[in-house]
Amino acid sequence: AMRAADLASALHELPAKRRTEVAAALDDVRLADVLEELPERDQIGILGRLTPHRAADVLEEMNPDDAADLLQDLPPEQAEALMALMEPEEAAPIRRLLVYPEDTAGGMMTSEPVVLPPSSTVAEALAHIRQREVTPSVAAQVYVARPPIETPTGRFLGLAHFQRLLREPPSTLLGGVVDSSLDPIRPEFTLNQVASYMATYNLMAVPVVDELGRLVGAVTVDDVLDHLLPEDWRERNHDPGAEHG
Repeated sequence: AMRAADLASALHELPAKRRTEVAAALDDVRLADVLEELPERDQIGILGRLTPHRAADVLEEMNPDDAADLLQDLPPEQAEALMALMEPEEAAPIRRLLVYPEDTAGGMMTSEPVVLPPSSTVAEALAHIRQREVTPSVAAQVYVARPPIETPTGRFLGLAHFQRLLREPPSTLLGGVVDSSLDPIRPEFTLNQVASYMATYNLMAVPVVDELGRLVGAVTVDDVLDHLLPEDWRERNHDPGAEHG
């Protein structure tokens, strides 16, 4: 019943051998959630003690952006071997993210925002963001694009904020409530550019569109915070005696 971040903190405090034993006893989904909350050193240590096939299964359950960040910290040959063991459709979005430098919009973004065509209804949009596995920052808005709706999508049309969706009749089409006034950002935007943009417009997330006008992902506020904080912030957060400042 513990939150993933709290379980990660408890794991961090364990001796390395015991940490590995507990991690191995978790199912793939739970372990994936916990790995996303652990410091880089712990992530690498746990992943390295799993069998390659189990490690690939856990990576498949992680958010693509978190999996990409973890794979970037591994030796290239090990990262490639793990991706080769993954299902091709699960590895594909991670490979796309690995193309971008880590501290750019492309490197930070999630490739799995909530995307629907303009012919979908408000009721369908609300059903998608209501799903338990969708995080609050990802659920803050629905992106509207021409098919295909998997990233990279067809032409990006705009977005619909969840508060606007709550005010509209359920049968309303998304094409009629889409907000096209907010310019999307490009994958090459730097961390500072992304943070400034989100602060200027008070956004929980921002769409990322490529040169062809296709939605390729979305940067969420938690992605930005992860990169703005010191590299060892998770380590400090899990250590009550660590000095902050």
